[in-house]
Amino acid sequence: MSETRETPKTREKTLADKTLAKVVIPDEHAMISILGRRDELLRVIEKSFQADIHVRGNEITITGPPEESGVVVSLFEELVELARSGAELTPDAVERSIAMLRKSSGRPAEVLSMDIISSRGRTIRPKTVNQKQYVDMIDKHTIVFGIGPAGTGKTYLAMAKAVKALQEKKVNRIILTRPAVEAGERLGFLPGTLYEKIDPYLRPLYDALHDMVDPDSIPRLMAAGTIEVAPLAYMRGRTLNDAFIILDEAQNTSPEQMKMFLTRLGFNSKIVVTGDVTQIDLPSGQDSGLKVVQRILDGIPDIHFSRLTSADVVRHKLVSEIVDAYGKYDAAMASDPRASANNRPRGRR
Repeated sequence: MSETRETPKTREKTLADKTLAKVVIPDEHAMISILGRRDELLRVIEKSFQADIHVRGNEITITGPPEESGVVVSLFEELVELARSGAELTPDAVERSIAMLRKSSGRPAEVLSMDIISSRGRTIRPKTVNQKQYVDMIDKHTIVFGIGPAGTGKTYLAMAKAVKALQEKKVNRIILTRPAVEAGERLGFLPGTLYEKIDPYLRPLYDALHDMVDPDSIPRLMAAGTIEVAPLAYMRGRTLNDAFIILDEAQNTSPEQMKMFLTRLGFNSKIVVTGDVTQIDLPSGQDSGLKVVQRILDGIPDIHFSRLTSADVVRHKLVSEIVDAYGKYDAAMASDPRASANNRPRGRR
């Protein structure tokens, strides 16, 4: 016999220009998981809506404009599904759920409960609709480009998919690479050997790897060639079979380097290319391989371009605002190069 799951029961009643709706949470779900400790999650919900929300026992009453009340009802139904799936309900998860429902862009329970891998007590999941679509496209295509601003999880999610593919023996090795391009520094002036000079450029890849793989096993896996972290220049002349290959910071490749990298693709391999075309560190006047490749490969079967935006930033909230502010500033300067102080991004007053 299949298990019968009790779902939230909803009743609605129209009162003049307002709707009164009641949501009854199934008894098996502890209200604390839905409302949060000391009503932490309930306070996030109340601040996000004009509707009045009252809780009594396992019954939640919502009174407000019909459209807004409907979103609140849907939110509680989604939170029940998330709690049932074992997803951790946090203020950030609630805020992202509200944003999805308001935009009608997807079901939070489908997005936020999608597990990629679990490691050392934490589970890596997409946190936005675009992130979930990006992860889905990695499953469906041989080459995927993840293009978007800082903090949107482009590399982190790709790394999680690579580790999962290795764990499931879909590939025999993971190859992580970056172009060693200076962001205002000069390699020649840095102290140490060539490896020590290049290492800082690869450090973010090591950091992400440590979040997903037992740190004690990483040296052994690297010594065996199961995991390789190397500058892009080391890819030349190779054919990469049975591998999950990630090219990070791809905006700092030249068109020739991008072509060289993509043509390393061997049998039973997958490539994910990530980058942010608003943060190019190449010398002035040099084309970015990530910009050019979009015009060259767009429309080719089994190649997909996933585009993330400031709405997909999963770092501090200010990062999203910074990305948007710089975007507005760049647009203003592009339309009027003589624009100066009047077009500079300003903070809130």
